[in-house]
Amino acid sequence: MNQKEKIPTIILCGGMGTRLKEETEFKPKPMVEIGGKPILWHVMKIYAHYGYRNFILALGFKGDYIKDYFIKQKYYGTDFTLNTNRGEVFNIRHNHKFERDNFNITFSDTGLETPHGERVLKLKKYINEDLFMVTYGDGVADINIDKLVEFHKNKGKIATITGIHPISRWGLVKVDNNDFITQFDQKPSLHDYVNAGFMVFNRKFFNFLKPGDMIEDALTRLIPQGEIVLYKHDSFWYGMDTYRDFLFLNKLWKNNPKWKIWKT
Repeated sequence: MNQKEKIPTIILCGGMGTRLKEETEFKPKPMVEIGGKPILWHVMKIYAHYGYRNFILALGFKGDYIKDYFIKQKYYGTDFTLNTNRGEVFNIRHNHKFERDNFNITFSDTGLETPHGERVLKLKKYINEDLFMVTYGDGVADINIDKLVEFHKNKGKIATITGIHPISRWGLVKVDNNDFITQFDQKPSLHDYVNAGFMVFNRKFFNFLKPGDMIEDALTRLIPQGEIVLYKHDSFWYGMDTYRDFLFLNKLWKNNPKWKIWKT
C-alpha cells in the first residue's frame, strides 16, 4: 500500500435528505443515482482518480442500503448462477463493459441522528495516519485532490477546507442611489465562500471535536488558534440538496459531466 492509499477519507453518509424526499424516501441521499450510479460513487471516483482509495463511510439513515450496494456490486455487471437452497453463487461471467472499482471501504454506523462533527469523532479509532480527509456524500467537483493535499501540507495548519463561490438561486437586482434599476443578474456567483467539503485535517483536529458537534463548531474553535485555512476552488462544484439539483446533475452527466475526471 503506497502513501496515498494509507490516507483515509471519511465520507459523511448519515443524513436523511429531507429536502429530496422524491428520491430519499426509500434510500439514503448518497445513494441517489446520477447517470445510473449513486452520487456517493461519483465522490469516491474523484478521490480514487488521484490514488486516494481508502474510504471510511460514516453511516446513519438506511446505512444497510449502502452496505448492500457495495457488497453486491460485483454481481450487478455479471451473469451468474445461484443455487437458492445452498445460497451458492457460481459460474460468474463478467460483462465486458463492467469495470470493478478498486476501493478499500470501512463501513461504520455512526447513529441515526448524530451531527456530522460527532460522526467524525466516532471514527477516530479508524484514523491511524496523521493526515486524513473528510467530505460530504452529496457534492461533486472537478477538484485536484493532489493539489489540495499539497496546499494543506505547505500551510502546516490543523485544518484546510475547500471554499467555493455559491451560485445564487435567484436573480439579483442592482439599483443606484436614486432607486433606478441598473442591472439584472441571473443567478450570479456570490462573493463570499462556502464550505464545499473536500476537507483535509491533521489528527490534532480530534482535540477540537466534542460530542454533539457539527463540523463547523470544531472549525470555529480553530479560528482563534490560527489553525484553519481555505483552499479556493474556482472551478466546478455542485451539491445535491433538492430534486431540482438531482435533475440538473443528471442532465449534466448526460451532456457535460464536469466532475468526471476519471477515465473508467
